[in-house]
Amino acid sequence: MEQNVKKKPFNRRAFISTALLISGLCLPFSGIMNHVFQFEKLTVERHFWMSVHDIAGILFVIFSILHISFNWRTLLNYAKKAKEMFISKEALAAIVLVIIIVGVISSHALHIDQ
Repeated sequence: MEQNVKKKPFNRRAFISTALLISGLCLPFSGIMNHVFQFEKLTVERHFWMSVHDIAGILFVIFSILHISFNWRTLLNYAKKAKEMFISKEALAAIVLVIIIVGVISSHALHIDQ
């Protein structure tokens, strides 16, 4: 019995997109864990989370570059269409809100005496 099963080729775009997503999801979690362990000496846990964060960041950059290179034509088409569109009031409000929240919360670092 011969089966006509076609072997699917390896989908590089799907692989890169998935790797980009997973490495991107690791970054905030490992960043929070770095924040939790920031005042400890270099313990095994702190070193582990620093390593996770560093490697996830490097992989995120690499897969971002690959993602951009594999989707360059699509990105150019989006850029051409973006020239014709105006930013919506909802998008503008979201951008302003995020900038204000990040600015206010992170500004506590400016008030720490060294």
